[in-house]
Amino acid sequence: MCVLVRVQPKSSPQTFSSLASQAPLVSDFDEFVTRRLYHRVEGCWNRPISSCPAPVTTMLQRGRARYGEGLQLTGEHKHVLNVGSYNYLGFGDPNSATKPAVFAALEHYSVSTSSPRVSLGTTALHAQLEEVTARFVGKEAALVFGMGFGTNSTGIPALVGKGGLLISDANNHSSIVCGARTSGAVVRVFKHNDTRSLEAVLRHAILSGQPKSHRPWTKILILIEGIYSMEGEMAPLAEIVALKKKYGAYLFVDEAHSVGAIGPNGKGICDHSGVSPSEVDVLMGTFTKSFGAVGGYIAADRDVVEFLRANSAGSVYSASISPPAVQQVLSAFQIMMHQDGTDLGQTKLDSLRENGNYFRARLNDMGCHTLGDWDSPIVLLMLYHPARISGFSVECLKRGLAVVVVGFPATPLLLARVRFCLSAGHTKEQLDYALMVIEDVAEQLGVKYAK
Repeated sequence: MCVLVRVQPKSSPQTFSSLASQAPLVSDFDEFVTRRLYHRVEGCWNRPISSCPAPVTTMLQRGRARYGEGLQLTGEHKHVLNVGSYNYLGFGDPNSATKPAVFAALEHYSVSTSSPRVSLGTTALHAQLEEVTARFVGKEAALVFGMGFGTNSTGIPALVGKGGLLISDANNHSSIVCGARTSGAVVRVFKHNDTRSLEAVLRHAILSGQPKSHRPWTKILILIEGIYSMEGEMAPLAEIVALKKKYGAYLFVDEAHSVGAIGPNGKGICDHSGVSPSEVDVLMGTFTKSFGAVGGYIAADRDVVEFLRANSAGSVYSASISPPAVQQVLSAFQIMMHQDGTDLGQTKLDSLRENGNYFRARLNDMGCHTLGDWDSPIVLLMLYHPARISGFSVECLKRGLAVVVVGFPATPLLLARVRFCLSAGHTKEQLDYALMVIEDVAEQLGVKYAK
């Protein structure tokens, strides 16, 4: 048998090994930031733990032989006070009241359905969770997704496509950005929480219409969040609802950090703002924060939910939530809706609000710059300079306090910050210790900018 092989001439510039003919995988700026900034502070992130995300957490220690090498586990453990987890209502604690029902669901339904929702991935628990979720947030129906990020990234493209317009808050979460960019719709951005900017974008979009053709948009959907996780600020919901009515747009509210965390009944930004859920067209939320589980939901009119069930990639292709995790959420709902015969749900909500406000007030008193609104469980302490990121995190950890520091690209380069996430599970003594450590470190690093 004769095999003919074509040999590429050596003089040809089109060779697979020629790097000159290939596009760079990363930009020069990204490479510079990775080498000069991230590698110097990467030990502050991705810290592994070996316990529940309770107020006191067990952290695995890491180290490196010399700069440039990867971080390695040392085998040592450290018990730390945790003020960085999204465990707002304490349902992720090891002794949570939801634990018995979760283990019973594990025995009956196993760990996974091993199937998407539209195939064999819907159990009686999933159907019950959708009914309870819709009732809790005040909508006709709800669709449960297996992943919080995927709820936005696969739900938004199913709602709006080519010919539509998405108007997004400048500080929206990356899952919203991902869903908007992959939708095929035109995306416009308005200044964060600025209703004047939103109205200007709405007016211009309606007057000019679609690009090139100038035809009317098929639909206009405004995308906002209930609480913005990098600012701790709440959306001016009542004003935005008024604008969406005035201009005939639709409104999509991401309640990942607000449902179960704010409002007299813990029902989120509508409950907190005194706005009827019927005024918001689509309510989205996740079960990864206040409920101590996994997954997300979209709640809306029944026709909208059934359309999403058949057309969203997250419903058609992604695996459904683990049944024990579904039971965790159902048990949390039962407590929050006072169906367990106790006042535990209200006690948790009150404790979370009091802890957040107490923590914020004490930081302000010690002269720190903070971001966010009162009653928010997220409190931001501004560091500003990137060099203080590592120092604040390392010094706190030395004193037994685990904090989350945030820098570029999650924030602008000169707006580095510390994000504290308070929990109903934190005691006043624990918060006082954390504040004592923070004041000591803030004084040492010179971040008491208000003094």
